[in-house]
Amino acid sequence: MRGSGNDYIYFDCFDQEIRNPEFLSVWLSSRRNSIGGDGIVLIEPSKVADAKMRMFNADGTESAVAGNPIRCVAKYLYDQGMVTSENVTIETGIGVKNLELFIRENKVYSVMVHMGTADFNPTAVPVTLGEEPVIHKAVTIGNKEYFITCLSMGNPHCVIFTEDVEYIPLEEVGPMLEHAPFFPERANISFASIEDRTTLRMRVWERGIGETMACGTGACAVAAAAVALGHCPDKQDITVKLRGGDLIIHCDENNITMTGDARKDFEGFIEI
Repeated sequence: MRGSGNDYIYFDCFDQEIRNPEFLSVWLSSRRNSIGGDGIVLIEPSKVADAKMRMFNADGTESAVAGNPIRCVAKYLYDQGMVTSENVTIETGIGVKNLELFIRENKVYSVMVHMGTADFNPTAVPVTLGEEPVIHKAVTIGNKEYFITCLSMGNPHCVIFTEDVEYIPLEEVGPMLEHAPFFPERANISFASIEDRTTLRMRVWERGIGETMACGTGACAVAAAAVALGHCPDKQDITVKLRGGDLIIHCDENNITMTGDARKDFEGFIEI
């Protein structure tokens, strides 16, 4: 399944057990030798929500939450008849998320996720550049100066605003910033351009994956950073354009919502 072009391999773990998801993610995510994807997602039973999701990146590392995969998990639950309500709860590594489903011809085509709040506290990110929030702070990486804004959406994000994201050498710059010494747990790196007061364009280098077509938590981070810097207004819909499609982000002081598509490509069996 994919959300905004962000494709993962999903396992229904209500009736089966995946004992080594780290290895499985590395093996199956290879686009040359296996199914191919940005990682794998396990859909498991939960005692506190309709289901629980665990997400593993293509390098085998686990992430606490992911905005695009969680929409696809909700689609799977509804389309399979495992939930019947258009309001779904999914347990993640940072707590239970509430989702609202949009249905067309008895199938989910779009999902709104209540993502919670953006946390600019440097210990939450974490980022080790002092005790104050890192907002538009100059750092030098690879002999070039970048103005970074760091925040957590349950996972670490670094946002950099630039004139045109298409001219960024992301394959070169992304790894250097991801592994910068001031990110002890590495970080997701997003470059963003401002098209107008309510439209942003972004490219993302995801921690443990590389450049991806989209990143849901990254889009939330970019919108929250744009609001904090005064580029975009709060309490209004902000369209974030990614290579895999658009996401609609709505920021206020108590909650960030993200709305985007959820699509199923195929299903089947694989021998392990």
